[in-house]
Amino acid sequence: MKITLSRLPLTKIIPLRISREVITGSVNLLVTVEEDGVTGMGEVAPNSVTGDTTKSAEEDFGRWSEALQDTVPYEMQRIENIVTGAGGENGARAALDMALYDWLGKKAQLPIWRLLGLDRQLTPPTSVTVGIFPVDEIGSVTGDILRRTGAHILKVKLGIGVDVDREMFAAVQKSAADAGYAPQWRVDANGGWNLAEARMMLPWLADRGVEMVEQPLAVGQEEDLTDLYRHRPLPIFADESVHVAADVPRLASCVDGVNLKLMKTGGLREALRLIAVARVHRLKIMIGCMGESSLAISAGAQITPLLDYVDLDSHLNLRDDPFTGCSLVEGRVPLSDLPGLGISIR
Repeated sequence: MKITLSRLPLTKIIPLRISREVITGSVNLLVTVEEDGVTGMGEVAPNSVTGDTTKSAEEDFGRWSEALQDTVPYEMQRIENIVTGAGGENGARAALDMALYDWLGKKAQLPIWRLLGLDRQLTPPTSVTVGIFPVDEIGSVTGDILRRTGAHILKVKLGIGVDVDREMFAAVQKSAADAGYAPQWRVDANGGWNLAEARMMLPWLADRGVEMVEQPLAVGQEEDLTDLYRHRPLPIFADESVHVAADVPRLASCVDGVNLKLMKTGGLREALRLIAVARVHRLKIMIGCMGESSLAISAGAQITPLLDYVDLDSHLNLRDDPFTGCSLVEGRVPLSDLPGLGISIR
């Protein structure tokens, strides 16, 4: 199996500001595996949640390369054991994992969702994200996003203070209504509230039609979730607090659901484990994304028929997506009949 790496500079159409940072773009990493004339592709999206960087991913593959030389892509369990033993970040693991699945699908001439036996008719609609902006700018930003995507669901980033959050959210809702849209509403605080602020915000948001709130409290404040959960007026989902399947049980009694991301899980294999564990604990499941192109978005989309909520939209906010084959149709990221991940280099 031959593995090659190349960097992918990406620029966002609209900079994404969340409670802890502003993201204007990234340098992602394209990973390809070649065997028997078939090439599979995967992607690393560096991010602050997992601590992955382009450089650390390249270093991980440098450390793995010799041990993986005599493997073939369909030996996924063996490859996973080798990588686990060698150590490395989950972003690099995710890219390798999706490249192996892409190779396998192309070799079998089947899309991944078919290999997994899934029903693409069960794919939920995706939300599209509205980042944090000054109140006098947020209206035009919201209008642009709705016109460009036709989104059925908007996820609004909050978490910078109760008064500002309320003012900004109200402005987003007014802008959507003024433009003639009536989307569903979700909120992601990215851990920006303390317990007192979350207690004030959740009822206020529930009164305004919000269907869920992600990560209201910061990582490290999970003990406070028990109290918040007990009196919650709407569902609470954990995001940054949950990376892999083993993280689910400790939060199962104080959240309604979890947001899995391939960059956190280390790929589809661990994502499927996380789904199984979450279902055992009767939790709802969302899939989200980091700053990913259509390549990694398509990998995440392959398992959406298993999920309750979808937030796969980062490719819609790129000026220079290097890939084709992943789009937004009637509010959903559709699953194609093309083999593997269904993605081609532009």
